[in-house]
Amino acid sequence: MRVVVTWRGTQEYGATLADQRAFRDGVIAGQRAEGLWLLEHPPVITTGRRGGVGDEARIRAAGYDLVATERGGLATCHEPGQLVGYLFLDVSKIGVRRAVTAIEGGVIAWLRAMDLDANVREGLPGVWVGREKVCALGLHVKRGVTMHGFALNLVNDLRGFDLIVPCGIVDGTVTSVQRLRGRSPSPEEAAPAVGAAVIAALASLRRAIALDTALVRE
Repeated sequence: MRVVVTWRGTQEYGATLADQRAFRDGVIAGQRAEGLWLLEHPPVITTGRRGGVGDEARIRAAGYDLVATERGGLATCHEPGQLVGYLFLDVSKIGVRRAVTAIEGGVIAWLRAMDLDANVREGLPGVWVGREKVCALGLHVKRGVTMHGFALNLVNDLRGFDLIVPCGIVDGTVTSVQRLRGRSPSPEEAAPAVGAAVIAALASLRRAIALDTALVRE
C-alpha cells in the first residue's frame, strides 16, 4: 500500500485537528489511503493527555491560540517556520513504540544529511542535538491507526516555547535547524525530503509501505 505524502501549506490548527479525525476514520473504514500530511500552523500552543500548559492568560496575551488534544505528551508549540507532520498509518502489526522509533529515525536521517549530530534521548520522545530538542513527537492511536505526529523546528523563532515548559523538559532547551546551522530550508522546501525519510524509515518495518514518487500539493 502506498502512503500519500501531501503538502498542505499553512493550516489553522483547530480545523486541521477536525480534518485529522475525519481522515483517520476514513483510513480505519478502508475508504482512504494511509497518508502523511506536511504543513505549517499559525501560532498555537497544544496540550496532550498529560496537560502541562501553565499560564493560559499569558499564552493568549502573546497571540497564541490554546488547544487541548488527545495525543500523547505534554504542552508544545507550533508556529510559522516549523514543519509539522501528521501521520495516518496502520501500526497494528508493528506496534506504536516501533513506529515512534522509526519516525524519529527518519527525522534523524534527514538532520544528519544536514550535518547535524541528531539523536534520541532515553525516555524522552523526539529528536535532539545534544540537550537541545529540535523535533517533538506525539501520536494518538485508534483501532491501530495513528494521527498527530511530529513537529520539526526549522526557521521558526521559538518565542512560543518560552510560554510553556515544552514537553516537560527540565534538563535541556528547544532549538531549530536555523539556530544550529545558521541557515535552514523553509518547511515547504524541506517537506519532500523529510517526508521521504520518515516513510523510508517506516517502510523498513512494514514491507507494504511505499512512497508515492511525487509529493501531492493541496
